[in-house]
Amino acid sequence: MTKHSLETKIAAIGNPSHMLQNAQVGAYVFPIAPQYTNWVEEVRAWRNGAVLLNQSYHMTDLYIRGPQAIEFLSYVGVNSFAKFGRNKAKQLVCCNPDGYVIGDGIIFGLEDDEILYVGRPPLANWMAYQAEISDLDVTTEFDIRSLENTDKPRKLYRFEVQGPKALEILNEVNEGGALTTKFFNMGEITVAGCKARTLSHGMGGAQGLELWGPYEEGQKVYDRLREVGEKYGMLRAGARAYSCAAMESGWIPSPLPAIYTGEQMKGYREWLSDTGFEATCSVGGSFQPDNVEEFYLTPWDLDYGRVVKFDHDFIGRAALEKMAEQEHRTKVTLVWDKEDVLKIFGGMMEDFPAPKLMELPSGHYAAHPYDQVLLNGEMVGISTYPTYSANERAWISLAMVRGDLAAQGTKLNILWGEANGGTGKPHVEEHRQIEVSAEVHPWPIHAAARAEYRAQK
Repeated sequence: MTKHSLETKIAAIGNPSHMLQNAQVGAYVFPIAPQYTNWVEEVRAWRNGAVLLNQSYHMTDLYIRGPQAIEFLSYVGVNSFAKFGRNKAKQLVCCNPDGYVIGDGIIFGLEDDEILYVGRPPLANWMAYQAEISDLDVTTEFDIRSLENTDKPRKLYRFEVQGPKALEILNEVNEGGALTTKFFNMGEITVAGCKARTLSHGMGGAQGLELWGPYEEGQKVYDRLREVGEKYGMLRAGARAYSCAAMESGWIPSPLPAIYTGEQMKGYREWLSDTGFEATCSVGGSFQPDNVEEFYLTPWDLDYGRVVKFDHDFIGRAALEKMAEQEHRTKVTLVWDKEDVLKIFGGMMEDFPAPKLMELPSGHYAAHPYDQVLLNGEMVGISTYPTYSANERAWISLAMVRGDLAAQGTKLNILWGEANGGTGKPHVEEHRQIEVSAEVHPWPIHAAARAEYRAQK
């Protein structure tokens, strides 16, 4: 019997771009309560106070073990791993042989021979496949996100405390030694008698820690964090608030993995299921090319050119060495024009069809949102993940635009909505396209985050 794979599904449909644009699923799901108080105050809490985020359920974990675990990461990742090991963390970026991004996510050095990847499924799948076909002495183990494994508890709980008051709360709950707060370094904390490991990073320019430990200890740790946090006014962030975090932090969370074409990627497409993430995820927005390769992004599009290091041999190195000499798009924040946004919402009270509905606080309606950025009617970039920021009091999106248009204050337009009334995604209502004016700003949008985020000690 022929295996039902991503490759067979593409062959049956005929065009992977059309397959993705008409996929039947919506945006990426965070399987926690939509809000615990109200999403506006929950968003404002990481800028003005403290917030507790429960990250235990929505990401895929992949354990990479073996004496050549770091050598394996060096082979699949564009990053340098010369100084990586136990208690180090890194933003891993992986590309296909042609230099286009498959995905990125956080890797944690649990031990020198045990690495944990945490992120969305495409990169975990890619690494598991590469480990399977490589000659390196490594093994992998999945801990599948809860959406795909509803009956099995996770191996780890994962919480995050962020905001200007975060360290006060964390120091008060800590029953162990001094906390490690240097940016992207790992340490330990003991909460309610339970030892956990930590990663230092932050949102909104303030320090905070991510902490994790055995899942069965999670409720005890969570309850203690809430007990102490209540004195500081800490709020819990629900799914609606959490969906805003990436745009304020300046991170594009899910580039479409560059896997759908190319003879060198055929074996991987045959390895992937026809019901997995890559085969069922959706692309939405006004950028609707017939050729799926036009969705592919380079590390420079995502501002990861700075982490590409040609000090080791890795998948895609030759292609990236050629790309490095070319001109690149620049990642920016786009602040959407207030009056044009009001036209979108005003259209709901006017004759049908209205402009595409913008859900609050996250306006995107597909796992991979791609909208055209225009200048005088010419496409000059791609806008992703439109989100209402309760901190900035504005709709914002992260975009990659032509380098000469990246200066703050540059005026551009975003084409909002899909052509011809919308694609075949069932959650996309019939609508009309509308152009929205936008102004270029840096990323992250918040000045304190740009100045202080990576300077944390």
